[in-house]
Amino acid sequence: MKIAHAHRWDLSPAEAINLQREMASSVVLEDRIGEVNLVAGADLHFPQKGRARAAVVVLSYPDLKMVESRVAEGEAAFPYIPGLLAFRESPLVLEAFGRLLCSPDLLLVDGQGVAHPRRMGLACHLGIYLDIPTIGCAKSRLYGRHTEPGLEKGSWADLMDNNAVIGSVLRTKNGVRPLYVSPGHLVGIEGARAWTLKCCRGYRVPEPTRLAHQLAGSHV
Repeated sequence: MKIAHAHRWDLSPAEAINLQREMASSVVLEDRIGEVNLVAGADLHFPQKGRARAAVVVLSYPDLKMVESRVAEGEAAFPYIPGLLAFRESPLVLEAFGRLLCSPDLLLVDGQGVAHPRRMGLACHLGIYLDIPTIGCAKSRLYGRHTEPGLEKGSWADLMDNNAVIGSVLRTKNGVRPLYVSPGHLVGIEGARAWTLKCCRGYRVPEPTRLAHQLAGSHV
């Protein structure tokens, strides 16, 4: 898969924050999702200190059957700093994407999109680098405030930053804890919510990120 040229990764935390502020203006928050035949999921696992394994799976849509999967392993050089996980995780995820033979139409990421202090979570970084519609589907809140959504699948509440809606707190299965869903790139708030639900198959997390999580944590 073709990947747009990314910046260098050997940045200090201060440099990384400044870069996020610069890149945030490149994020497109409107639905530019065409026909979806292939949907990808990405996740990382840290099997030991300083090491990481990134996994990317590509599923057919709408049946969500495995088409292709790739793994990349290596050093996690950037430190763990909330809000800067893209600099710790993106290099290996991009390496795995670079090994794909197919090009997905949509990407779901286990991480934040614009629900981020600088509107520039992991899903935003990957969406810009890969130039595909990307959605952040995080299991925990990084930023913003919200009320509790209803208990039924499909219930949601706005995730807010002052008066701005930055994502959705989405119930993806009856009675389970919600996900924090936000656009990464080339997707709007409603589109991110709708496509996340379309990709769920009876679990709390969407099938693409669920299978990527399994692959990242497996022995390869």
